[in-house]
Amino acid sequence: MPLIPYDPIRQIDALRRNLDRFFDEWPLAGRFMDGANFNRIDLYETGNELVALCEVPGLESKEDVEIAVDQQTLTISGRLKAPEHVKEEQYHRRERFTGKFTRSITLPVPVASEGITASYRNGILEIHMPKLGGDQRRRIDVQFH
Repeated sequence: MPLIPYDPIRQIDALRRNLDRFFDEWPLAGRFMDGANFNRIDLYETGNELVALCEVPGLESKEDVEIAVDQQTLTISGRLKAPEHVKEEQYHRRERFTGKFTRSITLPVPVASEGITASYRNGILEIHMPKLGGDQRRRIDVQFH
């Protein structure tokens, strides 16, 4: 049986990964952190693009949502408005979120920012992001002296 030296950093990394997975998988976890980080996102890849499907029920206009791509990070933010015709004292139960929200995810491949399109239908925000063409990796030649 081989002996493995104790490495406390490995334990901390494992804890961080478990917490990240917990907050990614539990849709309401973000409500306790920043108010509305509960928008679930499906991300899939086709031959030439990445497609993100994000649940954002309650958007009323395109001014209520903002989409940004910075390097390999997709950020969706906006504001969900409360009904104006209902006063606060009229509520018996209030479970739906209203207010500002934001959600950021890391993309698995680089995307071209100039060709991104988005549409909203039935509470689902669909974002199409074209992948950068060609292999972006480059082999570095090591010079030995």
